[in-house]
Amino acid sequence: MSQVEDFLTAEEEKEIIIAILEAERNTSGEIRVHIEPSTSLDHFKRAEEVFRLLKMENTRERNGVLIYVAVIDRKFVIIGDKGINRLVPEGFWNTTKEVIQHEFKKGYYKKGIIEGVLRAGIELKTHFPWKADDTNELSNEISKG
Repeated sequence: MSQVEDFLTAEEEKEIIIAILEAERNTSGEIRVHIEPSTSLDHFKRAEEVFRLLKMENTRERNGVLIYVAVIDRKFVIIGDKGINRLVPEGFWNTTKEVIQHEFKKGYYKKGIIEGVLRAGIELKTHFPWKADDTNELSNEISKG
């Protein structure tokens, strides 16, 4: 098995997808998780590249959020689209980052991602509340590189 396949079990991935659905229930924001073994790029640059590859900018309000994890590198990045960045204060993702980091340091990767996804949903709700005409614009599946 690869590092990515060993990182989360199929059951843990299902639990993360359920958390994404729950987080998106209260916001028009779209949340995705991407996991890959490693990157030779700067992790933020790679997260931006994955964001584009996943076509996350294709949301009506430009309010997509990517949680990018490089397993071997032991690094993660949270990146939001332009619609979010225009509205939120500096350090907006710090609480989400801290939640993930706290669990990752203990080796609780699934829990860290789930807590991060749920926190991102709470953070997004303030600026992008769910609307009656809201549709799920992006896949909730975990992407892998």
